[in-house]
Amino acid sequence: MGRGCLIACHECDLLLREVALPPGGTARCPRCGAHLYRDRPDSLNRALAFALAALVLFATANAFPIVGLNVNGEIVQATLLRSVQILYRDGMWSLAGLVLVTTIVMPLLEMLATLYLLVPLRLRRLPPRPEVAFRGLHLARTWGMTEVLILGILVALVKLTHLAIVIPGMALWTFGATMVLLAATAAAFDQAEVWSHIAARRTEKSTEPRISGAMPTAARAGLMVCHECGLLQKAAAHDPDARCPRCAARVHVRTPGSIPRTWAFLVAALVLYVPANVLPVMDTSSLFGAQSDTIMSGVVYLWTSGSWLLAVVVFIASIAVPMLKILALAYLVVAAQRHSRSLLLERARIYRLVEFVGRWSMLDIYVITVLVALVQFSALATIKAGPAAIAFGAVVVLTIIAARSFDPRLTWDGTEKRHG
Repeated sequence: MGRGCLIACHECDLLLREVALPPGGTARCPRCGAHLYRDRPDSLNRALAFALAALVLFATANAFPIVGLNVNGEIVQATLLRSVQILYRDGMWSLAGLVLVTTIVMPLLEMLATLYLLVPLRLRRLPPRPEVAFRGLHLARTWGMTEVLILGILVALVKLTHLAIVIPGMALWTFGATMVLLAATAAAFDQAEVWSHIAARRTEKSTEPRISGAMPTAARAGLMVCHECGLLQKAAAHDPDARCPRCAARVHVRTPGSIPRTWAFLVAALVLYVPANVLPVMDTSSLFGAQSDTIMSGVVYLWTSGSWLLAVVVFIASIAVPMLKILALAYLVVAAQRHSRSLLLERARIYRLVEFVGRWSMLDIYVITVLVALVQFSALATIKAGPAAIAFGAVVVLTIIAARSFDPRLTWDGTEKRHG
């Protein structure tokens, strides 16, 4: 995509012209402050190198134990896959599937999709069906949660130091390195540049939509932007099955059914929030009897054991954030329904914050996963996931889907004349 091209902000629909940026510079929307694009020097080579290194380390991380536990000479070690297997064996198949998808499948998909796109381009060839790889890449970045897994492992280790001798495994360090390299890959990857190279290989001519007069938004100009590849195109009137001519993704002036679908996911998350915090999230059996812990009792344990910072982090991520996400999204939906013109910038920032913090609520799920895998000492002590873990995992998933269902452009439609 060359500089000077017409683009539309994906959060407020404002029409803009691309401008040249200084090295490493970032362009933001002047109306809502959303990130538009960034100058990424040597994007293809850097992203390719980071993705290859991440793939090697990721394979290593899944081949070795994350951590071990030594109790009276009996050692239990856990890999990430073994942790998933134990959850499945204990009947928590839905929880096992959630952990498997977010910590193994999606990070692997992100690396493979990146390599699928960049390796052929580096060899001056065209990757077959690049649009499929891009969709996989976007999906993986939404649901891959390696950074939350690392924090969850650290919280679990703090809890385990009071029970036995903790032996950090090689996978703990390689997962940490993989997390850094995945972040570096995402920062270096320039979607617009990749599509530009693909268009050049396809010998496509760039055609810019024409607009007449001063049209501040894409919708008023009769245009719509593809959220998969960013292509600005003429809006297909009353066609719910309109497809992007570049990536074949469905395109629309506004997300169909955005408000009712967001409400549906929010109500479901609110209903499940109660059992997630009331029922036991973890059941412990030992020589001294059985004990059931809720999320809040886990926070209290960390606090009383002296790990105040981790107690605060777990409280915020597992108790405060899910409820605040539900309340914040409900506020955004109500304001959009009323076509409110007040606090527009504040509402835009709230939406971005909700999207950013959504994944961190998975922290407690990963803590439970590590504890369940390690504390398996037969008659001495065993830990199993409780019913609240399933409810809590569902709350996290539902709030993430709710945030993605809400179309942030609806926030700004109240400032525009109604369009057909």
